[in-house]
Amino acid sequence: MLLGKRLYTALMFVLVSILGGVLMAGLLVPVVGIAASSGRDAVLGVNDLPTELEAPPQWERSKLLSSDNKVLAYFYDQNRTYVSLDNISPTMRMAQVGIEDHRFYEHGALDLTGTMRAFVSTSQGNTQGGSSLTQQYVRMVLVEKAEASNDATAKIAAKENTVARKVRELRYAIAVEKQFSKDQILEFYLNMAYYGDGAYGVEAAARHYFGVSAANLDLAQSAMLAGLVRNPVATNPKTHTVAAIERRNNVLDRLTELDLVTADQATAAKAVGFDTSKVVDSRTGCANSEFAFVCDYAYMTLLNSPSLGSTAEERKQRVYRGGLTIKTQIDTAAQRVAQKAISKQVSAKDPVISVVTMIEPGTGMIKAMAQSRPEMGTKKGQTYYNYAVGSDMNGADGFQGGSTFKMFVAAAALENGFGVNTSYQVAQRHDYKGEIFDTCDGPVKWPVSWPVSGTASEVGSYNMLRGTAQSVNNYFVALEQSVGVCTSVKMAQRVGLKMANGADLVATQGNYPSFTLGAVEVTPLSLTNAYATFANRGIHCDPIILQSITTADSTNLEVPSANCQRVVSQGVADAVNEVFQTPYSSGTLRSANISNYTLAGKTGTVPDNKAEWTVAYTPDLVTSAVISVDNNQKNWGKFWAAHRRNLNGLRLPDSGTTLSGFGSEVGRLIVAPAMKKALDDLDKHTKFSDPPASVLNGDTVTVPTCTGLSVDACKKAVTNAGFRAYVKKTSSTTVAAGSIIGLTETGKAGKGVPVGILLSTGPPTAPAPPVPKK
Repeated sequence: MLLGKRLYTALMFVLVSILGGVLMAGLLVPVVGIAASSGRDAVLGVNDLPTELEAPPQWERSKLLSSDNKVLAYFYDQNRTYVSLDNISPTMRMAQVGIEDHRFYEHGALDLTGTMRAFVSTSQGNTQGGSSLTQQYVRMVLVEKAEASNDATAKIAAKENTVARKVRELRYAIAVEKQFSKDQILEFYLNMAYYGDGAYGVEAAARHYFGVSAANLDLAQSAMLAGLVRNPVATNPKTHTVAAIERRNNVLDRLTELDLVTADQATAAKAVGFDTSKVVDSRTGCANSEFAFVCDYAYMTLLNSPSLGSTAEERKQRVYRGGLTIKTQIDTAAQRVAQKAISKQVSAKDPVISVVTMIEPGTGMIKAMAQSRPEMGTKKGQTYYNYAVGSDMNGADGFQGGSTFKMFVAAAALENGFGVNTSYQVAQRHDYKGEIFDTCDGPVKWPVSWPVSGTASEVGSYNMLRGTAQSVNNYFVALEQSVGVCTSVKMAQRVGLKMANGADLVATQGNYPSFTLGAVEVTPLSLTNAYATFANRGIHCDPIILQSITTADSTNLEVPSANCQRVVSQGVADAVNEVFQTPYSSGTLRSANISNYTLAGKTGTVPDNKAEWTVAYTPDLVTSAVISVDNNQKNWGKFWAAHRRNLNGLRLPDSGTTLSGFGSEVGRLIVAPAMKKALDDLDKHTKFSDPPASVLNGDTVTVPTCTGLSVDACKKAVTNAGFRAYVKKTSSTTVAAGSIIGLTETGKAGKGVPVGILLSTGPPTAPAPPVPKK
């Protein structure tokens, strides 16, 4: 029977008086250690307390999901999943009420009978709790509020064993009973209670200890959980099985005494043991995830998401306490295949690093992000670096991109009217000291020796198609001279390439001709993303990993946008895609083709074979992979001192793989198997679009005349018109030796095509007279 408001106040005074010793003279109950003044002070302060308990939202764990809704990780300060009362089994409700407050539905905020009985029992040396279930809930709320605010004083006040605390809890309990029904209070209690071993709330506890939902708890399970609340550490069934079973059986005995279960039901429940094999551990954070660094990238993205709070700390608390469902676009099948492809070639304990990233061009969604050291930690073969990203996202130093950067020079050339027939005479080795390069600081005569070499076969005339197919270094340095270093670097930055250290790409690299050969440490993710801009026909999307964030009440929160926008014309992008199909059709990547798919892409080999790359793409998917020397001096300094820091011919000590140091290798062994699975799983397969002939052919430019000019003046005129000038000596009966006969092209010609200056050597030498026969 519920007590009235006046009776509550009177009984509260009686209780406090008893606890304070005011009325103890008339009772044959010894009171130890409680001063009468403290009781009187507590009573006098009752009306100064708030009349409503402001309960903060109960902390709930958040979960990170893959694109197919598989759990990648949990984040929580308290492992809790809130459930409504009708999703908690009746036996669990009955067991918790029976052992903690069996008259819960009969009394108000205070169970006077239980309190008096507990006081008498405790005073006689048999400690017994007397708080009602509502009072216990109030205590939980006060403790959690103190912890949430990180208020040390409030934490002490919420747990101190004083009359003042009891009075404060009772006043709040009265307010709670006025505001909520008994069923609501029980629901709050069951979701807030700590059941040990990191499990907060009955749903998390049921799934942790028994692998079932709270709705399906049976009597034996319910009794065990109900018994945990009073001492969740000492009766934890995972670590103290005997004590937990004994406590469970005590609960069952109490339920039998109360006629809530029959003796036979209790006996049957007591016969059930505890199966430790059914314990389901749910550890928090990314270190426990199968895909630790995918998880970490998603987590870092969440910490930068304004929809979760105005500061990084607020966002962190929202992730760890807010009960969010965070869905990524990660394809678990593609992720596992990528990881398998890496691990088959490179061990976590090898002195090299391998990374695979996949991006969906039209959306910027990251489909996979794998690395040769997939586990977080400090042991050998473990790391806390996400090698796919930059330092701002827990990344490392990045990797030089090698010849993968040639795409940016080609794109800049095509955009500026240099067609695919732009041709140069290439030597196997050429030193560019003294030659002019158009940098971001203007034309610069390169002041130091810079020899660039190629293979023995890379000699002769190359156009853009052949130069790309065979990755001819000196062709692309010449092309960069024509289009400009600064223009090429700006193109790379525009389509998404980023330095690993976060520095501005143009500001730091816009004056260096070595850019075309990839002598810059960049992040694998940004290189994949830059190629995705061309795969997406010139529209750049920022790489994103979050598909959705949903709160516990099903509200959708804003996720970071991909900010897709056009940065290169469609025609230029289509032309780039056409040019970069040649490595797969007739060049360095022929051995890495994937049957039934038309691929574009590029190999990359860093000078001295310190890293090998392949970037491959279709309009639907971009994949990059790299194997690089690990430059960590502390871990691998001695190893590399003995092995020249060179991958060519290197046998990896742990995996046993022998590397060539050339990009085609990583394309064949890692990119092809990883990408095939991902492509096969796509619902659509888009074909590359044919580029406009106007872009492929380039601009048509008027060829200058060199009448009356010196050779040097003619070279300058031809070069300024947009052509590549070269000198071709030939005999002439009409033009004196050393004078210009004319040019190999007249009228109009495609911008960038070679134009020869025909230089007279004088009349042809007369043939020697025949030697008379003897």
